[in-house]
Amino acid sequence: MVGVAVVWMVAAAVVASSWALWRFAWRPRAMARMFRAQGVRGPEYRFLLGNIVEMKRLMAETAGLVLDAGCHDYGAMVQPYYRKWMGLYGRTFVSWFGEKPELFMGDVNMVKQVYSDRTGLFPKNPWNDNFTRGLGKGMVLIEGEEWKRHRKVINPVFSLDKLKMLAVTVSDCVGPMVLDWEAKLEKGNGQVEIEISHHFNEIGTDVISHVVFGRSHREAKEACLAQKNLQSLIFSSVFNDLLSHIPGLRNLPTKNNLEMWKLEKEVRNILINIIKSRLSTKDSASYGDDMLGVMLETCAPDHARHPLMNMDEIMEECKTFYIAGHETTSLLLTWAVFLLSTHQEWQEKLREEVQRECGKEIPTSHVLSKLKLVNMFILETLRLYAPVMVIQRKAGSDLELGGIRVTKDTILTTQINTIHTDKDLWGDDAYEFKPMRFENGVVRAAKHPNAFMAFSTGPRACIGQNFTMIQAKVMLAMILQRFSISLSPKYVHAPKDVFTLQPRSGMPVVLKTL
Repeated sequence: MVGVAVVWMVAAAVVASSWALWRFAWRPRAMARMFRAQGVRGPEYRFLLGNIVEMKRLMAETAGLVLDAGCHDYGAMVQPYYRKWMGLYGRTFVSWFGEKPELFMGDVNMVKQVYSDRTGLFPKNPWNDNFTRGLGKGMVLIEGEEWKRHRKVINPVFSLDKLKMLAVTVSDCVGPMVLDWEAKLEKGNGQVEIEISHHFNEIGTDVISHVVFGRSHREAKEACLAQKNLQSLIFSSVFNDLLSHIPGLRNLPTKNNLEMWKLEKEVRNILINIIKSRLSTKDSASYGDDMLGVMLETCAPDHARHPLMNMDEIMEECKTFYIAGHETTSLLLTWAVFLLSTHQEWQEKLREEVQRECGKEIPTSHVLSKLKLVNMFILETLRLYAPVMVIQRKAGSDLELGGIRVTKDTILTTQINTIHTDKDLWGDDAYEFKPMRFENGVVRAAKHPNAFMAFSTGPRACIGQNFTMIQAKVMLAMILQRFSISLSPKYVHAPKDVFTLQPRSGMPVVLKTL
């Protein structure tokens, strides 16, 4: 019996070793040869971890770089590995995220082929379970019929009538911040320095809390804080916890994993309590007209047999919209203020437009449509400083992409800044701040109609893009009505990548009373 057991153990070890060699050695090298035969080169595959170690080294080498405030070419310091490899191998190359091939798409036509597809050939690439924990398995990550079902439920939250009311919600949230700044200015003799990204983060949290959770927004802020801490741990684990890239080892109870699991449980418990409270206090008409109320209606007794969403799906959507809707907007506003500060002539142009269209009144949805220069300014901010750095899909099967044969599960990467600063698309002034390039709209701003990718493109473009634009316009208008802004001497121009594009040392600015 012992002999038989030993034979089985040896056989299992041989099978496991053979599988590991195939997955982590033979297969990646075979795929690299396939790509090279088609003229697609890239950094050499390294056993088990691919190019992750080199990526980490390049990030460490550029961690201390600082740019002049007038320079918008930050590619060498933010995700520097893409800049290096593009210089060596061209705008289309293959690198390795662990044992998985990652095809970098610097060609807008290739990007269009992927993101305009409606057949499911290019599903989302969620990286791993940790990434899903951080963002939530909501509309950003789900696919197919599940995505269609969720979109059907959530669409009413972004209806025209709801968006008209959003301007009021935003102004109500911004009002206390404005009063606080005015009080500080009075004490500071008309001038005060503030770290404005912190304020935008708080306002963004407040707005998205009202939209998603309505009357439960105060409790929801606790979930937002825990979710943001979870995101930071997840990003850190990508380059600092190399075990997280090895199947079978990524779920070991390491210190990082234990903390992530704790935060995930904390977020879940807060959301469960909010939902239970809402269910127990339903009025005679509905569960509320916020996003949570709209989703809970799909689980109401009328839909008991065939609910459009279950409770777990509702919680995942809450997490997704809370993170995606709050962080991207607050970062857009942070970079917009940076550009207002470094381009004072545009600050004056926007102020004149705001004063002409709404005076000192709170901007309404009707007035926002008249703020043409503000709209162009925001779009140019998104072009140069898109909050989301990278969007990814994967090949759903063996297929041809841009004339290149691609194997199933190959990661397809688009670095938005690469497309947004392509001189063949935007001209020789691609790295210059010129809002007037959007004078005739997004589609005509560049030489290709799909060159603007801040909200992605195609059928899976961001459902909340109008939400973001309205919030940004209202907040900028209310600030421009009351204050002038300039950069603090303490500001250090060093954008960094933490899933999103953030200022390394915050955004300290000097406010003055008009």
